[in-house]
Amino acid sequence: MEIIFLGTGSSMGTPVIGCPCAVCQSGDSRNQRTRASILVRAGTRNLLVDPGPDLRVQMLREGIDHLDAVFVTHIHADHVNGIDDLRSFNYLQREVIPCYADQFTIDSLNERFSYCFAPPDPSWSKPSLSAHVMTDKARWDEIEVTPVPVMHGKLPILGYRFNQAAYLTDVKTVPESSMTLLRDLDLLILDCLRYEDHPTHLSVDEALDLARRIDARRTIFTHMTHDIDFDTLSASLPSGMELAYDGLHVQVGAQGAC
Repeated sequence: MEIIFLGTGSSMGTPVIGCPCAVCQSGDSRNQRTRASILVRAGTRNLLVDPGPDLRVQMLREGIDHLDAVFVTHIHADHVNGIDDLRSFNYLQREVIPCYADQFTIDSLNERFSYCFAPPDPSWSKPSLSAHVMTDKARWDEIEVTPVPVMHGKLPILGYRFNQAAYLTDVKTVPESSMTLLRDLDLLILDCLRYEDHPTHLSVDEALDLARRIDARRTIFTHMTHDIDFDTLSASLPSGMELAYDGLHVQVGAQGAC
């Protein structure tokens, strides 16, 4: 199984519009972050997590031309506002693409993007999705997907476990009942917004603490603001923990995450 980091930034991305800070002005491509999203791939299966506003650019960069399913963590704009660009995959595939999320998110998507869930038109010129409430495990060939309920401040949202890898973005706390779903991970991908405390996201120190508690064999931090310089924070991270960057590919399988 391969995980592709499509985007690793926070809601404003990095660089931030009009910001003169050193990270926004950095020439290091690892400091240039589109909105957070991943693609999970095994065999011919491509599973997308979060169709954010940079979806088109991300898919073109990675050469993705097929999607089997879309998973949504929550309804915030930086995670769903690229949903219209899914129509390109409907056009290529000539089929409705299943979309999975919790009940609140499915209801919100239907309210905000009702045209995406209407019957497809003959020309496949608009997004065509089928809505599925994710309450239990599901499988796509070799990929088993488990919903992991977490808290984004006071908002219940979903993380997802894909075989031995878990993706937890926009998280502040993880209920003990969900910690049991995160045992024996080869790879943990975890929210790490900024150094300063935030009411709905993990700070750097909080992310490090939670990563130690989950104790995956490898942890990669994502969803970072322009407060975080890649080289500076990377130099201080413990062994087995690192920062993501846009375009990072990670293999997860029998030999662990590499």
